[in-house]
Amino acid sequence: MVTKTMQGGVSKKLLVAVALAVTVAGCQLNDGILNAGGKALAAAFLSDQDVAALSQQACEAADAENRVAASGSRYAQRLARLVQPFPRQINDQPLNYKVYEGEEVNAWAMANGCVRVYTALMDLMNDAELQGVIGHEIGHVALGHSAARLRTAYMTSAAREAVAASGSTTAAVLSQSVAGDLAETLIHAQFSQANELAADDYSVSLLQQLGIDPRALVTGFQKLSALSSGGGAIANLVSSHPPSARRAEHIERRLAGGR
Repeated sequence: MVTKTMQGGVSKKLLVAVALAVTVAGCQLNDGILNAGGKALAAAFLSDQDVAALSQQACEAADAENRVAASGSRYAQRLARLVQPFPRQINDQPLNYKVYEGEEVNAWAMANGCVRVYTALMDLMNDAELQGVIGHEIGHVALGHSAARLRTAYMTSAAREAVAASGSTTAAVLSQSVAGDLAETLIHAQFSQANELAADDYSVSLLQQLGIDPRALVTGFQKLSALSSGGGAIANLVSSHPPSARRAEHIERRLAGGR
């Protein structure tokens, strides 16, 4: 069943990949590979409930692998204050926030509504800039990008499992290692430039509704652009997104009335 989170339908590339997986499965007289081929097909049509469940497992695995700031820490308290005016849920999924302690300049969200922000990003940005980035991550959830990315990542994992002749179902509880691998893929996989700009536009609209100056997104991207010549973990958010300077210009054009 094609669900409401699949706003743009199933991409041709995804359908071709699924067709190839099923074809391979059909050519091999092996029950395990047949099951894995069926899993790849199912991955293209995961229900909203499946997407939320898999995202929850991936998010829990990520929480277990990172240092989560205590609820009473200044970082957690600051984040709680900044998201107070934000919506409580998106796509029928409650939003929940945590802070990861670390040097990685990053933030992300998954389709089940979990939003994670890193302390290095919080140190870099002022309140309004940070709200702009969080709004951007929420935009990926609201616009269905996060769900689509999970479907693609899950299908890719099914293709790997076809080689190993695994036959687990889409509704199965993932092992910690598999959930961790899925989390790693979701956190570091890149969205398309069109998706990034759409999430930027979503954040601008959200900030305007909340009475927050959306130009904070511009200054936030300018700060990220200044990091682009660096390396290592601190440049992660910069390197995995379209050029920050270009995105700042896009927002400035929108605010000026152009597109």
